[in-house]
Amino acid sequence: MPLKRAIKKILVVDDDATITVLLKKYLEKNGYEVAAMNEASEGLEYAMTRKPDLVILDVMMPIINGFNFCRLLKAEEDCKNIPVVMLTSRNKLKDIEIGLEMGAEAYLIKPLNVEELLKTIKVIESGER
Repeated sequence: MPLKRAIKKILVVDDDATITVLLKKYLEKNGYEVAAMNEASEGLEYAMTRKPDLVILDVMMPIINGFNFCRLLKAEEDCKNIPVVMLTSRNKLKDIEIGLEMGAEAYLIKPLNVEELLKTIKVIESGER
């Protein structure tokens, strides 16, 4: 039986402020509560203390990249079940494999199709992955 989950609160972490603003507006328009951060360390602290229902995460960020963010988040017992969607321009098969090995539920390539992101969120909600 698939694990269904209600996704209401989403954390978006990307060092590109334009992307975080656009995703925040789009996701809020689709009924989600969204926190958007441009620094991975700030986003990681937020995720570990506020426990969002889903994290959308860029890979190429300074200091803590998305792979390490995901690994650190999933290492925390009370955060290990928070789904992570990697959203990045890194499109090599090895990058995708690393993202999934670190615990991401999905790996989407930029430029982003927002309908694809919304569909991915719905699939995670349904537990059909």
